[in-house]
Amino acid sequence: MEFKGITLVTGAAGFMGSHLVEFLVREGVRVRASARPRKDTLFFDRLGVEYIPADLTKPETLPRLFEGGVDRIFHLGAICNFSTPYESLCPTNVEGVKRITDLALKNGVKRYVHVGSTSVYGYYRGTPFQEDSPRNPQDCYGRSKRDGEDVVWSRIKEGLPAIITRPCTVYGPRCNDGAGKAFSRPSSISAIPGNGKQLLSNVRAEDVAAAVYHLSFVDAAVGQAFNLAEDTHPTLEEALVMSSEAFGTRPPKMHLPLWLVKTVARVDGAVSARKGRIPDLELDAVKYLYDDYVVDNSKLKSMGYRMIYPDFRESMKQMKQCYYAEAKQNQSV
Repeated sequence: MEFKGITLVTGAAGFMGSHLVEFLVREGVRVRASARPRKDTLFFDRLGVEYIPADLTKPETLPRLFEGGVDRIFHLGAICNFSTPYESLCPTNVEGVKRITDLALKNGVKRYVHVGSTSVYGYYRGTPFQEDSPRNPQDCYGRSKRDGEDVVWSRIKEGLPAIITRPCTVYGPRCNDGAGKAFSRPSSISAIPGNGKQLLSNVRAEDVAAAVYHLSFVDAAVGQAFNLAEDTHPTLEEALVMSSEAFGTRPPKMHLPLWLVKTVARVDGAVSARKGRIPDLELDAVKYLYDDYVVDNSKLKSMGYRMIYPDFRESMKQMKQCYYAEAKQNQSV
């Protein structure tokens, strides 16, 4: 498949979206970035990327995104947290998908790549999550992502050449939200939740960008779902210690019982709700720490994709280099 028109990236101002835009620009792709209206567009201006504001909850703002010949869409526009109730998630994560896929069909796009989440699987059930594992989400966010996926599956039956991707915990430069922020910047985490032996699945934002780009060219990927995850599965304790080593913070040594972590999360959630912000410690996220969380990436690799950062330990070493190089550069400015 060749793409000679415009590639549209929704949710382009977010963490993963910004990495994808950067990647596409390096590949010489003609990119149109979109996200909710914002005053600061310096990031896109520096990259020489066209930016068109739009809101997935406002249908009248969306047709403009398709002007001039869009032949590929990477849809990342979503609300991504465990604290927002379903009724607030649905207008973006479900109804927004209906609107953007409807326009994709009407405008004859050659490829639509949907960036979802492994949260659709729910809690771990003892074996690595594969793409045909039952989807049984246990929180509002996971249910909204499943329902958004279902929209895409229905559009595929209508003829939309779509691919569904499911990243697990995403981390990397500029990550300030979600569980991945613990491995992306200096952290104040001083205790290890539970016994710390829970196995994790993570993926660098750069691999998310490169993987969805790679899949967009693979005709055999159309109509299928793909997990996006690294090859390795560090324990929670190992990951937190590696992160502290990378960013020069004191490594956590004390273990905190999960019942106590949940109590702290409830208090943080109540305080944050009164202040109108997302808590740093989300209760529904803590519930995933009671067991392993292992995601199988073999189907992605069967499509010919090679991970940029297959190993978490080596990835954190690279994150350390980037962090100190950026800090040195900031000091010299």
